[in-house]
Amino acid sequence: MTFSLTTKLKGLDVTVKFPWKVGIVTFMAFPNATDAKSVKEALKTIADDGFFDEVEIPIYPDEIWNEIKDLLKEKEIIVGGALQPDILTNKLSIHTENEEERRKAIEYVKSKIDLAAKRGINVVALCSGSDPGLEKRDKERKLLIEALKEICSYAKERNVQILLEPFDRDYDRKLLIGPLIEAVDVVKEVRKEYSNVGVLWDLSHAPMLEEKPEDLKQYKEFIAHIHVGCAKREGDTFKDTHPTFYTPGAVNDVSDVARLFKVLYEIGYKGIVTLEIKPEPQQTSLEIINNAKGVFLRAFEIMVKGILT
Repeated sequence: MTFSLTTKLKGLDVTVKFPWKVGIVTFMAFPNATDAKSVKEALKTIADDGFFDEVEIPIYPDEIWNEIKDLLKEKEIIVGGALQPDILTNKLSIHTENEEERRKAIEYVKSKIDLAAKRGINVVALCSGSDPGLEKRDKERKLLIEALKEICSYAKERNVQILLEPFDRDYDRKLLIGPLIEAVDVVKEVRKEYSNVGVLWDLSHAPMLEEKPEDLKQYKEFIAHIHVGCAKREGDTFKDTHPTFYTPGAVNDVSDVARLFKVLYEIGYKGIVTLEIKPEPQQTSLEIINNAKGVFLRAFEIMVKGILT
């Protein structure tokens, strides 16, 4: 389903296939799809679009999963599991100093991995919990490493890969991880024992972390998944609300996406590139999806012309 681009170059029509599979974070693009019927409708809309190879969904309860599993199988859509909404909404932390709460969070994550594996979902993304502040950061980072080792051990037995997604630490989510370099350091330590873990880097978090696509070059062996979206600027601060491109306040634009595509091409990235966008109150899901698809096409054209000229 991956798209191709035809462009003119020195009088010739050149056709180039987009080099990565394309995904979409379904629960962001369709935030009102919360019951079995509406989730199935959202997934059918995506599957029928023809643009997307992958969907990222929460580890839904059985009543929703049983409604959508046949559709996903029929359409041959890759499914990624997302635990970030559970962790953020329930304020879970697999690295808190509170041992009871830490164990509870770790066991919750393991239970979801188990469910994902039984459903044939072999990639599960998660994030860290709240940042405890500068004084406790080092200790909780060590606890995070130990927790991820336990989780990766459990996941490896079930053929599941774990993705660690860095979030902002200063503006909105305020999580422990955090800067890309710290996410890489954590994953590097876990990989000394378990290889089934990598970093999920999100373009929309880059402005809040003072990062840029070029930063990926020095960590290419750790980048396992990519999200593409926008941070939102509100006055002197940022919000992690993922507006689509060129929505008022949206920080990232087509040039940022083109730079990201160029970097991914240069580092030989082989994973999935996933859209993560959410409608504002005055927008519809189809409106923002079509907007973002246009940005993808234009950014790819900019990348291709930059490489071939």
